[in-house]
Amino acid sequence: MSPRLSPQITVMQNAAQKASKRLLRDFNEVEQLQVSIKGPSDFVSQADLRAEATIREELARARPGFAFLMEESGSSGSANWAWRWVVDPLDGTTNFLHGMPHWAISIALQKRLPDGGAEVAAAVVYNPAANEMFWAEKGAGAYLNERRLRVSARRDISEAVFATGIPFAAIPAQRRLPFARTLGALMPQVAGIRRFGAAALDLAWVAAGRFDGYWELGVKPWDVAAGLLLVREAGGYATDPYGQEQNAMDMECNVVAANTALHEKLREVVEYGMGGQTAAAGAELAT
Repeated sequence: MSPRLSPQITVMQNAAQKASKRLLRDFNEVEQLQVSIKGPSDFVSQADLRAEATIREELARARPGFAFLMEESGSSGSANWAWRWVVDPLDGTTNFLHGMPHWAISIALQKRLPDGGAEVAAAVVYNPAANEMFWAEKGAGAYLNERRLRVSARRDISEAVFATGIPFAAIPAQRRLPFARTLGALMPQVAGIRRFGAAALDLAWVAAGRFDGYWELGVKPWDVAAGLLLVREAGGYATDPYGQEQNAMDMECNVVAANTALHEKLREVVEYGMGGQTAAAGAELAT
């Protein structure tokens, strides 16, 4: 039986699919794109901008009172928003511009809580090149197209494959050491570590059980907001490195997501990498 789509998810999927049509045309002619450079390894193309405009138009038409946080155009709408769209129109831009079919449209809907915080209420991560639509609503489960998702059942870290984002030219030097420490402690323990270049898809793949976990420091809310809900609704945990629930409210997010058996182990290694544990504890983690 096919899952029943709510009005919110229907709006989000329609917006993603409409934007994807032009993105796919651009992807098939990637060498013809005019590309400007925002900074080292941080590209913005005409494809990004067109996709964002399309998504904004579709979402605003369907829900005119909702605020926005978008990668290219930033924040708009009321500062005291009750609902906010968090949108990355093209996550994995560098992959896209190099002709690699691993990129996605990410749309999350945040709901303001009485305490001033927020939770992610609905999420869509769409990979047009593979026609994979990951989606979730709080309390209703996570899905890939029409199939219910569950995180992996692996319990032995020696069999686990984790995903991450490796620092590149634009990443500040102070974030490289925590990554190197984490990687050094984790590599001897696991079956593999992958860097595929699209955080939204990394989290969606954790929800689908393809990866056993994912960590990254300093990512943007539009990179991870939708994926956080996907992981939780698939039965996993998505926190910061100190175990606090991560809901993508800060402009730089530190994320640790994994299945229930491996999350705490991964979180401890990432906390160690950030300098939150003693060297002795770090040595123990690495054994």
